[in-house]
Amino acid sequence: MTQRGIAGPVCNLKFVTLLVALSSELLFLGAGVQLQDNGYNGLLIAINPQVPENQNLISNIKEMITEASFYLFNATKRRVFFRDIKILIPATWKANNYSKIKQESYEKANVIVTDWHGAHGDDPYTLQYRGCGKGGKYIHFTPNFLLNDNLTAGYGSRGRVFVHEWAHLRWGVFDEYNNDKPFYINGRNQIKVTRCSSDITGILCVKRSLPQENCIISKLFKEGCTFIYNSTQNATASIMFMQSLSSVVEFCNASTHNQEAPNLQNRMCSLRSAWDVITDSADFHHSFPMNGTELPPPPTFSLVQAGDKVVCLVLDVSSKMAEADRLLQLQQAAEFYLMQIVEIHTFVGIASFDSKGEVRAQLHQINSNDDRKLLVSYLPTTVSAKTEVSICSGLKKGFEVAEKLNGKAYGTVMVLVTSGDDKLIGNCLPTVLSSGSTIHSIALGSSAAPNLEELSRLTGGLKFFVPDISNSNSMIDAFSRISSGTGDVFQQRIQLESTGENVKPHHQLKNTVTVDSTVGNDTIFLVTWQTSGPPEIMLFDPDGRKYYTDNFITNLTFRTASLWIPGTAKPGHWTYTLNNTHHSLQALKVAVTSRASNSAVPPATVEAFVERDSLHFPQPVMIYANVRQGFYPILNATVTATVEPETGDPVTLRLLDDGAGADVIKNDGIYSRYFFSFAVNGRYSLKVHVNHSPSISTLAHSIPGSHAMYVPGYTANGNIQMNAPRKSVGRNGEEQKWGFSRVSSGGSFSVLGVPAGPHPDIFPPCKIIDLEAVNVEEELTLSWTAPGEDFDQGQATSYEIRMSRSLENIQDDFNNAILVNTSKRNPQQAGIREIFTFSPQISTNGPEHQPNGETHESHRIYVAIRAMDRNSLKSAISNIAQASLFTPPNSDPVPARDYLILKGVLTAMGLIGIICLIIVVTHHTLNRKKRADKKENGTKLL
Repeated sequence: MTQRGIAGPVCNLKFVTLLVALSSELLFLGAGVQLQDNGYNGLLIAINPQVPENQNLISNIKEMITEASFYLFNATKRRVFFRDIKILIPATWKANNYSKIKQESYEKANVIVTDWHGAHGDDPYTLQYRGCGKGGKYIHFTPNFLLNDNLTAGYGSRGRVFVHEWAHLRWGVFDEYNNDKPFYINGRNQIKVTRCSSDITGILCVKRSLPQENCIISKLFKEGCTFIYNSTQNATASIMFMQSLSSVVEFCNASTHNQEAPNLQNRMCSLRSAWDVITDSADFHHSFPMNGTELPPPPTFSLVQAGDKVVCLVLDVSSKMAEADRLLQLQQAAEFYLMQIVEIHTFVGIASFDSKGEVRAQLHQINSNDDRKLLVSYLPTTVSAKTEVSICSGLKKGFEVAEKLNGKAYGTVMVLVTSGDDKLIGNCLPTVLSSGSTIHSIALGSSAAPNLEELSRLTGGLKFFVPDISNSNSMIDAFSRISSGTGDVFQQRIQLESTGENVKPHHQLKNTVTVDSTVGNDTIFLVTWQTSGPPEIMLFDPDGRKYYTDNFITNLTFRTASLWIPGTAKPGHWTYTLNNTHHSLQALKVAVTSRASNSAVPPATVEAFVERDSLHFPQPVMIYANVRQGFYPILNATVTATVEPETGDPVTLRLLDDGAGADVIKNDGIYSRYFFSFAVNGRYSLKVHVNHSPSISTLAHSIPGSHAMYVPGYTANGNIQMNAPRKSVGRNGEEQKWGFSRVSSGGSFSVLGVPAGPHPDIFPPCKIIDLEAVNVEEELTLSWTAPGEDFDQGQATSYEIRMSRSLENIQDDFNNAILVNTSKRNPQQAGIREIFTFSPQISTNGPEHQPNGETHESHRIYVAIRAMDRNSLKSAISNIAQASLFTPPNSDPVPARDYLILKGVLTAMGLIGIICLIIVVTHHTLNRKKRADKKENGTKLL
């Protein structure tokens, strides 16, 4: 075992011991929402700087959370409520005795308040990107939803809506309605409304137009038919279905949950009720119902606002920085950061450290390019002879610099760069936590302190790793990712390109970068190299205009060359060529950044991240890339993740948005994949490239996420009262003529327990999460996305499909459910859609018991599947699909009661028809007999 492998656990143990010794108040700083003594602390609600100032917004947010707290307390049977709330006021609003922020920022908020950027729509929603029982990313409200009281008619009170969204965000439950499938046929061949619980009542209505007088009640289920709910109900569930009903005060539980409804909750959670998932969460494992009958105290609110933006670079200059061009990479990235990334009017200082700390530059406010150049001149140019590092000494100097402005470091940012191992890093943890500063850490090489990332994790900072790979651009990518955190995408730099190659002498690095129409302002091309003297540079814009090395501003000390494109860069393909004129192999790198070109059209962006940044082999990493324009998902993009280990070659992996494997929801703009190709223990760096060719299907037509239900209307005393039509959320913006390209660092993650040498096959196929079942006559057709040999990669060996007429049987005892013959079905490559049709043969008198409430006439069956690889490793059991073997009537289906009435009418009409036929036949027979008698009498007379 390596020295690091031995020292690491010991240092970690000391670090954890120190954390436990610290006060809980300190630990809550930067740690997100915490549940303590039944109350949630640290909920952060942030208002986007694009939102105009309106004090009513603040008061309505307070009212919403206060109502939500009491409603949540009762809905969870006296278990949880909201205690401490922070509202982040934009810096664009006038100061009004707001407190100064500590580690709070817009990008860390649990709830964001912002418009759709030009689109219309006020649906509150939660962005969910993980599976059942796993929390979401954020809740989104529009200012209009929070200010317009007329919207409560369709959504319900804001407090109730917040609890609906909180359940998405905190506990990972899903919606129980389905706008795409509002009706379904149950196991008794009855038309049912998709709802939970089934006790909620209403009537069918055909909406020919919005005015009430044109709404007609129809006994037949027709196209355009909707279900209008009664305003007065007795049902108490469910909040995840229709929180707007006054009677609804709880979540669906095992006794009220509708398992047949074709909704996302049933599909994602294997037909489990919302309450079952909620009570299985960590919150409920560590909290118990409060005694007594009193309500909890109302929430307390803190209004915080960012002051002057303050950044301090805290840079390692120990002898370790002389290895593997680490100092050169730091110089190149820090210069780029100071010259291009840091926003104007920001105060910037610089400190350095080896075994001691040193202030290199006191705070300077950036108001011009000269201010930027001055700060660059303070960057370190040499390393010390000392091998020891004291990260705490460096941070102490950084805090001293930051405190010179306002006496405290509240709301400041430290960019900590180090390659040294510091066993005493825990000594300054109390100072770090109480400083109110956010620490972004950048670890260089494999010798950086193992606990470095804890400083970032506890202060809400970003974590990066730069491997000792000569052609890696990870350092520049890390600095490019560090923004002000205000949430103003129109002011942030967008990274369009980041690439590097080891180029042989007199060979070239040639490539093309796309500048799309949403960006182009303040566009910068940065070229870096290793040896003295720049490469020969040629750059062609879309019109063929040429830029050469002489057009670039060069810094021979830091070996950088940059070109600023005046005005708005021409949209289209820009081609660059770097010719290595040096006599030996060297790494040549290119980075291109830009800003939004139009303040009314948000640029396309990508945010890369991992589900967990610290894990133990063989647990896989789930990589995500959120690709969007404003809040609209960008579809059909080519998204590639590059993962760089501490040693060894980088690994590339295509991310997908197909709703299978690691990707939970299809076409939500979040591209995902499992990563498990671990070569060594230690840190891994993540970067994501996005490319999109010109296409007519770039943007999705709706916002993804779990939305609070908008009710079209109610019935009261037999009258239909329609609400105002829900605003459309149609996308806004033109299609990209040239496509686009984006790059973003996804930070770092660490892995321990990776075995030396070849790995045994321990990765099973991934769980199938999109199994669907459709019956046609007497056959059942299943469809799903093929898993892989290892999670979602490769090709599985076989499938095991089982079915049952009992949900409990297939849920609790899958192995004893009826096996379907799949011997002739070979799995396809991962990601391909599978279709399998068979004739289910289930005896109604078989050994399986009937599901609750179903009769022997019900032919409803439940189906699940799992995959197996060549070493007999099995996936988890899939979601449970269900279908009725009844064939619906040829005519339009009707509700059960109306179907019986119609059946009775048809039967009566049939009897009347038979009687009429008998009368006609009798009458005809008597007439024939009379004519025959007359004829016979006439013959006798003659």
